Amino acid sequence: MGLGASRPASKPRPFTRASAAIALTAGLVLSGACGGGSGDGDDSLTIGVLLPGGGASRFGQFDKPLIEKKLKQLCPDCPAATVGATPDPAVQRQQLESMITRGVDALIVAAVDPELLRPSVVAADLAGIPVVAYDRLAQGPISGYVTFDGAKVGRLQGQALLKAMGAKAQGGQIVMMNGATVDPNAGWFKEGALSVLRGKVKIGKSYDTVGWRPENAFVNMTGAIAALGGGNIDGVLAANDSLAGAVISALHANEVRPLPPITGQDADLAAVRRIVRGEQYMTVYKPFKPAADAAVEMAVALGRGETVESIATGTADNATTKDIPAVLLPSVSVTVGNIKDTLVKDGVYTIDQICTPMLRSACDKAGLTR
Repeated sequence: MGLGASRPASKPRPFTRASAAIALTAGLVLSGACGGGSGDGDDSLTIGVLLPGGGASRFGQFDKPLIEKKLKQLCPDCPAATVGATPDPAVQRQQLESMITRGVDALIVAAVDPELLRPSVVAADLAGIPVVAYDRLAQGPISGYVTFDGAKVGRLQGQALLKAMGAKAQGGQIVMMNGATVDPNAGWFKEGALSVLRGKVKIGKSYDTVGWRPENAFVNMTGAIAALGGGNIDGVLAANDSLAGAVISALHANEVRPLPPITGQDADLAAVRRIVRGEQYMTVYKPFKPAADAAVEMAVALGRGETVESIATGTADNATTKDIPAVLLPSVSVTVGNIKDTLVKDGVYTIDQICTPMLRSACDKAGLTR
């Protein structure tokens, strides 16, 4: 699937309701007079942003500050952003409903669970609040979508895995550690990878990881080792870096040596260090700035009642909405040989951040410290 291509519509799923009352944590709300620096408040907007993680996660490290910075550029008179994020889908749903009650003008939503959030997206639409789906294709009537080309992400992972497997790329056995079935992107990644792997390798085990949770991936990988035998696993297609870390932990716990090549995604710092150490073969680097910029531009335009056709590069469909204006961005495969020319060059990490004292020798060998 090329840049700007449409993604096939996913099948509708039934609505679900969260039954437990959960204390509301602060949503990510950025508000102020987005008047292009005029200070007159005529274009005052309140933009609500919901992210599925903070802190050391990719969303906390990269997306959050980039979104804040772009909003400040578009709205120089806005007050400093208040930021909150949660990996809990029920809490995120309550955050979204709270923002509807507060009357935000537009929402940027990276859904933890698109199915659970769907009724709230419908409620936002009924309240006249446009929703921009960020990174993950939310269900319901959304007005814009910004993400990375998921099919290409999967293809990059599959191609890298075959390269790392060498002679075993024909007829070898792999384990697939996929993402959560409720996340449409997970299916997109999986199909992209399978388009490369089908007919070349045997898929000994394939798991859909509930909630993208590493602990579930650890259990699944432990089961795969027991069923197949650690020495019979020639590679692992892990859908992201958190799952890759859990896979590696399970392999270590079961004393599997040497480690098979393992893929990842998101260019987490811990994963980059694992790549330098030789534990993880690759990750997929998704340049986050253009994604954050496009999402903010869409949200501000929609909040002002403007169209986003000049921002979108194509369209996408979800279960309920066709031809959603979309920006689909390219990704980059990162292995130990091009860390410096990708992540370091783009300012994502410094050599000092990657090359801890324990990794200095490995960094020297990789050419990162010279």
